[in-house]
Amino acid sequence: MIEQVVTPVTHDLGAFKVRRALPARERTMVGPFIFVDQFGPAQMVPGEGMDVRPHPHINLATVTYLFDGAIQHKDSLGNDQRIEPGAINLMTAGKGIVHSERSPNDTRRVGPSFYGMQTWLALPDGKEEIDPAFEHVPTEGLPLVEGDGVSARVLMGSLWGATAGTTCHSPTIYADLILDAGASVSIEAEADERAIMVTEGEAALDGEQLEPFALYVIAPGHQSILKASIPTRAMLLGGGAFATPRFVHWNFVSSRRERITEAKNDWIERRFPLVPGDEEEFIPYPPVVKTVSYP
Repeated sequence: MIEQVVTPVTHDLGAFKVRRALPARERTMVGPFIFVDQFGPAQMVPGEGMDVRPHPHINLATVTYLFDGAIQHKDSLGNDQRIEPGAINLMTAGKGIVHSERSPNDTRRVGPSFYGMQTWLALPDGKEEIDPAFEHVPTEGLPLVEGDGVSARVLMGSLWGATAGTTCHSPTIYADLILDAGASVSIEAEADERAIMVTEGEAALDGEQLEPFALYVIAPGHQSILKASIPTRAMLLGGGAFATPRFVHWNFVSSRRERITEAKNDWIERRFPLVPGDEEEFIPYPPVVKTVSYP
């Protein structure tokens, strides 16, 4: 049973498109997920690349997962990690971190491809100001559950009897589902909040056809069936509902607006740490902030 449908806002960045489902006016969070971007697929020409310059975060954890391509992550803790399909990069901002994401040099020479998901998880009460941290979870830490025409890669939390090795700061589920034509999978009902996004193919949830890239929020306690009509990929996400609201402003998330103002001023005054190996550039605080919570 579908409780709500969130239609993403599409941002055309020239070389590729980003579809942002959360935050939205009609819905702020699904479990801890407070920001959901799907980007690509895209193929850039040789010599070009993605360059997300150093920028700050507080009171959240970023999760990067790729279907295709490669990204080089660097952060102010000194981590320098390449991510490719089948792995997870989890960066916990806590009280504050700065990072950049760029195309590796070897992919620039041939023309990099981009296709994947970037999500943010709000940190729960009592953990918003924990020390920043980073972890790279390789494929072997993300169990693959296989059935009749279905494979499910468990990225966070426990699903279908398997548990991912990724740290969860609050109850979280996240999975990459691949279905053959005609195959179906049951979506477990244990999590407080759950949502499905089809990123490739065609599928129906409990018989209702799903639009690609829209975020379909499943009614609490209802065990749904996802069925593919052609080969399909879909992302399942959610977890425990938050008891207290969270605010989003630019790259910052917090339960306190004054904490966001403090972080904004710290970034403007260059009080955040630098990223080793990527100290020369940064993203300035924008005159008009597009990523905001509502109201």
